[in-house]
Amino acid sequence: MADGIIKKLSEDVVIFIFFRLPVKSLMRFKFVSKSFFALIQSSTFINLYLYSPTTSRDEYILLKRCFIQENNQYKTILSFLSGDDDDYLNPIFQDLDVTHLTSTRNCDHDQLIGPCYGLMALMDTQTTILFNPSTRNYRPLRPSPFGCPQGFHRCIQAVGFGFDTVSNDYKVVRISIIYKVDYDDEYPEERDRKFEVYDLGIDYWRELDNLSQELTTFCVTHCSQMFYKGACHWIASLDIDAYIILCFDMSSETFRSLKIPESCHIINGPTCRLALVHDTLTLIYYPYPETEIPVEKDLINIWFMKEYNVYESWIRKYTIRGLLIDSPLTVWKGLLLYQSRSGCLMSYNLNSNDIREFSFHGYPKSLRAIVYKDSLTSIPRESEHTKQVYKF
Repeated sequence: MADGIIKKLSEDVVIFIFFRLPVKSLMRFKFVSKSFFALIQSSTFINLYLYSPTTSRDEYILLKRCFIQENNQYKTILSFLSGDDDDYLNPIFQDLDVTHLTSTRNCDHDQLIGPCYGLMALMDTQTTILFNPSTRNYRPLRPSPFGCPQGFHRCIQAVGFGFDTVSNDYKVVRISIIYKVDYDDEYPEERDRKFEVYDLGIDYWRELDNLSQELTTFCVTHCSQMFYKGACHWIASLDIDAYIILCFDMSSETFRSLKIPESCHIINGPTCRLALVHDTLTLIYYPYPETEIPVEKDLINIWFMKEYNVYESWIRKYTIRGLLIDSPLTVWKGLLLYQSRSGCLMSYNLNSNDIREFSFHGYPKSLRAIVYKDSLTSIPRESEHTKQVYKF
């Protein structure tokens, strides 16, 4: 019967109707008829659905948080949230326990990166989990095979995830520093830097050589990465005061940098966090979380780069005073979402100045949040040796 209905309707009409449905509802139609199943599974429809016009009502929040358990082990939870007109956050799925997919030894280095063409990555220093938050499919990626010689220690400096439009493939990036082990030295000697790239399509890790030395002697701050305009972006320093936005182009596999509008300091602040607001590169400056913050430092400045890669286009959009935060998470629907020093998810309304505490909390400094919209993007499996795609 359903096949008879779809034949009476033009494909354009069906697609128009389906575009108005969230993925959770759309999935039910896959089992209504063979015609619906073929349409929804087609790469053409998946791409059209990904790039269909949306509003802020079609956006969701993915929240990652950790809880400390016995023996100093950490439990990692993902929460899928939607907003309403009163700025409340409501779960759209049950919380997911993904502890078995990531590190249980620490939570400071867990990264939540995306969305990138419909997919996200949950990463720590050893593990990368690629997943679609809408379909809830995921795939653990092959771990990097590169180690270091005996007597040396490898420290992961930064991780990234993005898409190469030239090779039409997803990539993972790892930047690490090799130190000589010296238990008597508080500051071990740096011996080398390693740059690794993983190509999802061929399920293969490789090391990069012949990179520009000027932009490879940096220090990357934790939790500062994002993918935008074909490149991974991190907040990094070339020395103690000269902070930049470090960029790694996924297609050319080269580094470049962007200047930031204010000075940033690794100690005593202000420090800064990258965000993407209305498809605009955004920097959030906030005070270093000291016990007592001097009045002159008690500022949060939010800057927008109106024209990408044009320094003169930086504009300071918002200034907030007297807001006690640990670190900002993202900006969404006019709300600055942030984590308090006690580990609670909070919001600050940039228009009304209202502050709200939500019922979501975790271990201090463990919260991560990403704005995303529904997608049907599948996780590629190109090799017979590739690990399977699983479902949360």
